[in-house]
Amino acid sequence: MSRKIAFMLAAMVLLIMLALPVYAAPQIGQPAPDFTATDIDGNEFTLSEFKGKKVILEWTNHQCPFVVKHYGSGNMQATQKTATDKGVIWVSIVSSAEGNQGHVTPDEARTIMTEADAHPSAKILDPSGTIGHLYEASTTPHMFVIDEEGILAYAGAIDSKSSPNPATIEGATNYVLAALDDLEADRPVATAQTQPYGCGVKYSH
Repeated sequence: MSRKIAFMLAAMVLLIMLALPVYAAPQIGQPAPDFTATDIDGNEFTLSEFKGKKVILEWTNHQCPFVVKHYGSGNMQATQKTATDKGVIWVSIVSSAEGNQGHVTPDEARTIMTEADAHPSAKILDPSGTIGHLYEASTTPHMFVIDEEGILAYAGAIDSKSSPNPATIEGATNYVLAALDDLEADRPVATAQTQPYGCGVKYSH
């Protein structure tokens, strides 16, 4: 390969890389990445419009055994209710791509939510993976807690027991509720980041 061709190829690769969208990885203590989406009821949801309220983002996939652990036991619903009863905005997000495990239509999502007696403030379908990639959501569940100023206060697992066995919920530390307790007490979140566990998010790429 001549130097000229090699230079041209290198220049083309650089141009392609520059043309790709660049997202800053979400960082604890920094503003949570903003996004706008339509929920399963057709309502527009823009994260930044909820500044002044705490927000929890939950990545979910109803067919994932780790999600089944928390919903089948009622743990996720209890966590949701505890949070939303305090005025927290809870957003469940499904980033499973069409044809992949966990992909649902809005009607299917509503049925799943009703049957599980779930309590999110909004449920958003993200089959393109746009929001999931924005937050680098890697598992279901993967949890994010955002404070009233729009700052990311917690990211990671829902609790301290990474087994899919529901029996391990008892005695586990619920990191989401612990983060909310710290925020309500106006103190730094003691455990601000943990390793998320669960099924890999079923992105299209």
